[in-house]
Amino acid sequence: MSMVFGLIIVLGVLIFFHELGHFALAKAFGVGVEKFSLGFGPVIASKTVGRTQYCLSAIPLGGYVKMVGEQPDSEIDPEDLPYAFTQKPVFKRILIVAAGPVFNFFLAILIFFAIFAIVGLMILKPVVGEVKAESPAARAGIQAGDRIVSVNETPVSSWSEMSEQIGGGEGDPIAITIERGGTNRSMAITPARESMEDIFGETHDRYIIGITAAGTTEIVRLNPLEAIGESIYRTWLIVKLTILSIVKMFEGAVSVKNLGGPIMIAQMAGEQVQQGIVSLLSFIAVVSINLGILNLLPVPILDGGHLLFFGIEAVTGRPLSIRTREVAQQIGLFILLMIMILVFYNDIMRIVTGPS
Repeated sequence: MSMVFGLIIVLGVLIFFHELGHFALAKAFGVGVEKFSLGFGPVIASKTVGRTQYCLSAIPLGGYVKMVGEQPDSEIDPEDLPYAFTQKPVFKRILIVAAGPVFNFFLAILIFFAIFAIVGLMILKPVVGEVKAESPAARAGIQAGDRIVSVNETPVSSWSEMSEQIGGGEGDPIAITIERGGTNRSMAITPARESMEDIFGETHDRYIIGITAAGTTEIVRLNPLEAIGESIYRTWLIVKLTILSIVKMFEGAVSVKNLGGPIMIAQMAGEQVQQGIVSLLSFIAVVSINLGILNLLPVPILDGGHLLFFGIEAVTGRPLSIRTREVAQQIGLFILLMIMILVFYNDIMRIVTGPS
């Protein structure tokens, strides 16, 4: 039950904000909107306000905003010409199409801001959990339970800050101050170079001193300005990691088996529902970012494909021919269907074989 409930919440919020972006910009630029639909297929409920029909449809795997004169070959009543999408300048059409993915990023920032402003930022404290034998830290006398106070006289308040300071010296000796039993003591340590695999399975050299975290966390309260800054930074990190993952997938470094579809989203959403509202909201933010990036891919039928067409029109001064657009749309539909088949296959195989 939590899976179904979680899926409805996640997809509902994501689809609404994505389509709201298209809708809001269309309205702002004077484009007539005929239909705003959450879902596809048979209409479950609808209400018409002005010329727009707002619909809730049966298949909750997407949504759409139908605008007046949206297709280049559509027939437009003379009185509707001022409200037709195709009659608007190309830069306005670009902004209307781009608004969907942009609203997905905005949703992620909004969610992260709410979490950081209300709950705070959870950090991993620089407290030592284990010291590897014969490591630079062991030789310097660092022990489990020590708290790293500063590196090269730079105060550190989190494990990530400490790691960055240690790894940024390229093996040069560093001065570390620790707190033990209420007393601070300083020591000089020369980090060792070690080859480690990243999340993509690629090997990189890092400088380490041979300690692991104790797992001690702390909630740091942020003011509104700090919360918005952290929200934008967190969104940017996820965007960068997602784009890098897509690139690595094309390079073959990341398996396409990692792709997931609605079933995987439902399973993960159900888990987040059980873990609490903060986990569910964080999950929605991450999926929203992924949805925004997916829609910006230059694949015909996706927003990115339309942006590519309009970009060509902006450069050449004329739109692509209807025949060219039709062929491109067919290719895009084929690509999208193949991706959908792949993700559904991956979802089913995860159920059959269990997580790998």
